Amino acid sequence: MESKAPSLLNAVPPYGHVITSEKWRNSSLIQSLKGGGVNILFENELGVADFHLPNKSCILYVSECDIIAGNSYKRKLVRYRNTSSSFQELVLVEKTRLSEQNFSAVQKFVVLDLGLTLLPVSGQTEASQLISQIVHGEGRENPFRRRSSSRLLDPMVLVLVQRVPGVGGVKALALQQEFSSVHQLCNAAPHELEPIVGQAAAQQIHSFFHKATAAGT
Repeated sequence: MESKAPSLLNAVPPYGHVITSEKWRNSSLIQSLKGGGVNILFENELGVADFHLPNKSCILYVSECDIIAGNSYKRKLVRYRNTSSSFQELVLVEKTRLSEQNFSAVQKFVVLDLGLTLLPVSGQTEASQLISQIVHGEGRENPFRRRSSSRLLDPMVLVLVQRVPGVGGVKALALQQEFSSVHQLCNAAPHELEPIVGQAAAQQIHSFFHKATAAGT
C-alpha cells in the first residue's frame, strides 16, 4: 500500500510504516521493504533525510558511489546533523570492496567529527533488512518494552548490538535494558559495559563503535 505523507520534516510514521524520500520510489531497497511487509509513505519534503521510522529515528543513506565520487557527501552529512529535528539521526554507509579503503575516513567524520551514529551495510538489501527489523520490532511487548514500565525502548539498540561479532541475542537484550538509546550505548565506556556483558564482550562492543579511533584515523 502506498499513500502520501504530510509535508512535515518531523512526521512520525505509524507502526509498520516508513516515510521515504520520493527519490527512492523505484529502488531495490523499497521493493525489498514492501516484500517484507513494510508499508511505504512517499514524501517530497523530508529535508536531507532519506527515511523516517516509527521509533522517531531518521536515516541518511551514504552509498558506495557517494564515497567514491569524493567529499561532496560530507556537505550533506553536515546539513543532516544541523537539521532541526526531534528525530534520532542515523547514517547507513555502504561498506563494499570498492568503498572499504575509504571507510575509516567516512567513519571518523560521521562518528567522531559529527557525533552521529553510523551503521555499515553491504548494500540496499542489507539496509532494507535492517530497516524492516526496526519497523517490525516497534510496538511489540517483548523484547522492545520493559515489563515494569510503559516506556518504549529503542529497538535500534538491539539491532546494533547484535551486529557486534561475538555478542549474541542474550547479551544484546541485557544491554538494551540498561541503555535505552543508541547515543547512550555508543558513548558507554568499557567499565560501564563490563558488569552487564563481561570484560571480553565489553571490549568488543567498545571497539566496534570506536574503530576509527583504534585505527588511529
